[in-house]
Amino acid sequence: MIPTIRDHRSVRNFETGRTIPEELVERLLEAAVRASTVGNMQLYSIVITPAGSPVFGELSPCHFNQPAATGAGLLATFCADVHRFSQWCRQRGAEPGYDNLQWFVNGAIDALLASQNFSLEAEANGLGICYLGTTTYNAADIVRILRLPRGVVPVTTVAVGYPAEPLPGLTDRLPLEAVVHRETYRDYAPEEIDRLWAAREASDETARLLAENDLPNLARIFTERRYTTVDNLHFSQAYLDVLRAQGLFEFELKEPSEK
Repeated sequence: MIPTIRDHRSVRNFETGRTIPEELVERLLEAAVRASTVGNMQLYSIVITPAGSPVFGELSPCHFNQPAATGAGLLATFCADVHRFSQWCRQRGAEPGYDNLQWFVNGAIDALLASQNFSLEAEANGLGICYLGTTTYNAADIVRILRLPRGVVPVTTVAVGYPAEPLPGLTDRLPLEAVVHRETYRDYAPEEIDRLWAAREASDETARLLAENDLPNLARIFTERRYTTVDNLHFSQAYLDVLRAQGLFEFELKEPSEK
């Protein structure tokens, strides 16, 4: 599995019209459900949407019709799901208290862990994958299209398919010392920030992006083009509205009653 992890790349162009065999899809799902999970509760659901289905066509605009969303063999939507476990509890005479932010976070962690297992198994079997961050941008539409009940919120989508040639190159990563801290968090001096980003800022890819965007540095591409404050606030509010509509943010903190 180590080579699979190290060779990971996001694939955005897939062979069109090539179906992923159902037995292979089952293997990906079997890998997903073996992921770690809070309390063995499996607070997630996975909605599989194959290319060519009417629902696939409805989902693509939710992901801005990007090539990974329109050309994939399938879209796997991973959702935080406290609905199923809460229903089981109530059918057993136990009253669940999972309709709150803490349990959305638990469900989101479960869903993301399952999605990583799913993705690693896909790559180990010659498939390409791409995580679609647009899932949280248009979560309300995805809830409607997938008919998600209260207690279920989309967290991420993995586009899966057979990669079209040529494969993209490996994306660079910051050095380990940029993200690993020993014992306690060690803050960064300005000169360390400069050093940690030096290789990325000097890359040919960065030079191309600077020319395309007519900006003086990579940081400003992120803040002024890719992830602007206006967009961040807009999509934050939209996702918060979905959490409330799905019953995962309408709660009042109360002190436990004395016994």
